[in-house]
Amino acid sequence: MAPILASVDQRTQLVGENRLELLLFRISVTQLFAINVFKVKEVVNVPTLRSLPGSHSSIVGFANLRGVSIPVIDLRKAIGFSPSAQGANSNLIVTEYNRSVQGFLVDKVEHIVNLTWSDILPPPKTAGRHNYLTAITRVEYQARQELVSIIDVEKILAEIIPYDIKPSEGVLDPELLPFMAGKKVLIADDSATARHQVKSTLEQLGLEVIEVSDGLQALHLLQQWCERDIEISEQLLMLITDAEMPEMDGYKLTQEIRHDKRMCDLYITLNTSLSGSFNHAMVKKVGCDRFISKFQPDLLIEVVQDKLRQSLAL
Repeated sequence: MAPILASVDQRTQLVGENRLELLLFRISVTQLFAINVFKVKEVVNVPTLRSLPGSHSSIVGFANLRGVSIPVIDLRKAIGFSPSAQGANSNLIVTEYNRSVQGFLVDKVEHIVNLTWSDILPPPKTAGRHNYLTAITRVEYQARQELVSIIDVEKILAEIIPYDIKPSEGVLDPELLPFMAGKKVLIADDSATARHQVKSTLEQLGLEVIEVSDGLQALHLLQQWCERDIEISEQLLMLITDAEMPEMDGYKLTQEIRHDKRMCDLYITLNTSLSGSFNHAMVKKVGCDRFISKFQPDLLIEVVQDKLRQSLAL
């Protein structure tokens, strides 16, 4: 498996150019699934797992990788299929999401494909509201076109690891709350779970939240407002955008906004499950104002309050 991910660290230059690479794998013999390579730390053969009584039913055990214990999630079971029957070809995909490391047990990792975000489409409406997909695409694989389902890992983790939207004591500034009412925030994120987390947090402040599911939708909405002579910085307190989204990623979205004089002063916060110093470098490169690693309600509230203080000081 080492050759598949030997150059993962060199692939980060794709982010910011509206490109991505997907790690393809199977959890059944009939369909390919995928997650973004940039969130993958490594792929290994499944090590010996030790159980932990009382853990979530989708956690099949804990693996010790170089002295670090990580939870192992049976991906088949987590998305509603029957539990995995671990075999000789089974793999463990070790990922980092939302500042935590976890492993996903899959039947077999296949390979990596290089795509543009414009190749990525939202899940079909027939998939229903309770599916575990953020998007779908088609790839040429073994001389035929195959459908690829891109997993909504944030939804899976939210169901396994409960999150709390309530701010810690002392985070809310009571003097600012009266000024929050009626202020609007635009959220761009392809994960319905992530949008719900942010919206539920901000609505506690009395903010009005506008949701879109990808960067291109956000850009079109902003352009429509500009064409109607709506002052963007007066219409919105800020934009909170994910990094990775179908059609247009958050970095490209930020670049497009910064290059349009009608909206270039919009305050933009990147809110992503991608961790590490790379994001801070990308934020500076494309012109975001702030970076928040998901999901941190306190920090999210602090960013909104800081921006409101700036606005009131003008």
